[in-house]
This record gives sequence, C-alpha cells and structure tokens, in this order.
Amino acid sequence: MATKNLSEYNSATVPDASNMIFGIVVAEWNPEITGALLDGCVSTLEKHGALPENIHVKTVPGSFELIYGARQMTLNDGYDAVIVLGSVIRGETPHFDYICQGVTQGIARLNATNNIPVVFGLLTTENLQQAQDRAGGRLGNKGDECAVVAIKMAKF
Repeated sequence: MATKNLSEYNSATVPDASNMIFGIVVAEWNPEITGALLDGCVSTLEKHGALPENIHVKTVPGSFELIYGARQMTLNDGYDAVIVLGSVIRGETPHFDYICQGVTQGIARLNATNNIPVVFGLLTTENLQQAQDRAGGRLGNKGDECAVVAIKMAKF
C-alpha cells in the first residue's frame, strides 16, 4: 500500500518544462481510472510549463499494448519523454500476473535500450477501490507523479 500521497512533491525541484515535448500512451481498458490518470498527468505537465500542443496523447486498447505504443513514440526523435498510463485490476485468473509482468519487462527493456525515458504509470491493484485511490482519490494521482518523473528524466 502506498504510504504517501502520489500527488505531493516539492515543486521547487521540478525543472521548467516549457521547451519539452511529451508523448503519453493511455490504455482504454478501465477508462474511468486511465482517464483520471491522464487528466492528472496533463495538468501537472502544464503546471510546470509544458505547452498543450507539446503534449501528444495516443490510446491503445489495453495495458499490454502500452509497450508497442511507447516503442512507436520512442522512434520519434521529437519526444523528451514518453509516459505510459494504464490500470490492471486483479481478477480470478492469472491474466493479471501475465499482463503486469509483461508490461513491466517491456517498459524496462525500452528504458534500457533507448535514449528517451519511458515513465511507468501502470497501476497494478487488487481491486477497483485501490485503483480509484491512486487515480485522484485519497492517495492522490499516479498521473501527477508520472508527469513529475517525466520532466525530471527529460532533464537528466
């Protein structure tokens, strides 16, 4: 369980993002969660100076497809960072484990082999309430956290 609010950070440590271009890949599965993550992400990028026209959002059907979407964005040399946003909620089959492990390994591989940082914004929760808590609920918004990470990594 998260021990801090995902939306709390020291804004003085976040670089200016006004000259940065971001790609965001969002899974369509669990849209009430991924939509909230996207809203938090975009608003935080803009809060730190990113221009709306420099935030490019693409959707993919599910979380496993985030890998392909992120890879396609890393092929475009114009992005300073790519953010993936998705939500996988445990069900009654091992599907949860395969998807979570596959996406984690895929995004890690992209980070190890590309020159553009790919920020991991996949919620992997036991139930819908845990996802809601992390998508603008009592634990803040993972989308905010991902935006801050993307800005800092783009400046790295």
